[in-house]
Amino acid sequence: MKFSDLGLSQNTLKAVAEVGYQEPTPIQEQAIPEILKRNDVMGIAQTGTGKTAAFTLPMIDLLANGRAKALMPRTLILSPTRELATQIAECFQQYGKYQKLSMALLIGGESMVEQQKVLSRGVDVLIATPGRMIDLCERGRILLRDVRVFVLDEADRMLDMGFIPDVEKIAAKLPTMRQTLLFSATMLPEIKALAQKFMKFPVEIRVDPPMSTADTVEQFIVKTNERGKREVLRNLIRSENVQNAMIFCNRKKDVDILFKSFTKHKFSVAALHGDMAQGQRTETMNAFRDGHVQLLVCSDVAARGLDLPDVSHVFNFDVPVNPEDYIHRIGRTGRAGRAGRAFMLITSADFKALAAIEHMIGQKIEEMSRFSVEMDPAPEAKKHRRGKAKKTAPHILKNQKSKKTEPKEEKKVVKTETIKKKPQPKKQNGKKEVAPKAFEKESAFGKTMPAFMMNDVKLS
Repeated sequence: MKFSDLGLSQNTLKAVAEVGYQEPTPIQEQAIPEILKRNDVMGIAQTGTGKTAAFTLPMIDLLANGRAKALMPRTLILSPTRELATQIAECFQQYGKYQKLSMALLIGGESMVEQQKVLSRGVDVLIATPGRMIDLCERGRILLRDVRVFVLDEADRMLDMGFIPDVEKIAAKLPTMRQTLLFSATMLPEIKALAQKFMKFPVEIRVDPPMSTADTVEQFIVKTNERGKREVLRNLIRSENVQNAMIFCNRKKDVDILFKSFTKHKFSVAALHGDMAQGQRTETMNAFRDGHVQLLVCSDVAARGLDLPDVSHVFNFDVPVNPEDYIHRIGRTGRAGRAGRAFMLITSADFKALAAIEHMIGQKIEEMSRFSVEMDPAPEAKKHRRGKAKKTAPHILKNQKSKKTEPKEEKKVVKTETIKKKPQPKKQNGKKEVAPKAFEKESAFGKTMPAFMMNDVKLS
């Protein structure tokens, strides 16, 4: 099947041909006709299968006729990350170059004043991240009652990042009569419940079994220890014919540490994680995409949705916490039918996570033993070893006993101080004499009592 068989307009087909696409992917082949019919669509397909074009192409044709009003966009696309939102915006610019459509990109890290200026002129397509969208809604800077098409992209990633409550708040502001499109790599129960809440009689499209890896990606594990991980990774990269590669870490601080290590060893490397400023993140992605940087050390912010078709290798410096993230990480290579290679460094603490990944993908990952090094003892063994008392050799124990001497008594120095005893009250007729209250509290004369007041007074 060709793109011309899907019912797209000539202007859109012309733009697609200029990009270089000839045949639609399975998700595009099934989703585009249903979207053009204005049906609600729920698309389930693994990363790298062309989900972005599956909804952007028909939306361009649906928006060809009509005009947006100020502060009232005609379509809304929610994306979990800034990078993915930026990529969707680039797709609209490429595919919609022969259509007179206006677009706005609302993401954090950019000037809100400039974004509001674009909205005030009216936009046909609004692409946003949930956080910035909620901010503008609460400020009353945008109205959503004219939205005709609502797209929720990477819904499972939205769930992982905790954006679903924000998505529900935004959806509550949308008109009831609208077309809703939901795309996700996995169909979790929470995603299914979300679809039932937002959509009316959706057409469900599934491509490839869930939790499967692309056949074009060769997968390997390399056993190592914590001390030698960086050295093993460097040797591995030097031995492979790496055109460019993405190196994934679980934590942002490890991204920075690994970036400094590669820089020290004269590698062409850049870092990317969520704490970086948006301008810096965009600059880094462009440098990697254009080939100015060979290695990209990153967190899972770069694991989904990014269209980087020429990545030759993926290295998992850390085993992902969630098995699903493994599929998204290695999905950055082997895209569009190209061959790719993925490696994962394994320590003794990672075997449980590795077993979960192998169970999920339904296959055993091959070990590249020529790069493996001696692993640290398993955590269970370490714990058991710490619990046992250290055994001392008999001859050493005998010498220790013979050397034992009685401990010297420390001379205790006692400081003596002259303690003045308080005068005891005199007894009169067997009764204790009670001190006058004048001595308990200060009198009008101060702490000193005049002598004439101390004399006994005889009453006649």
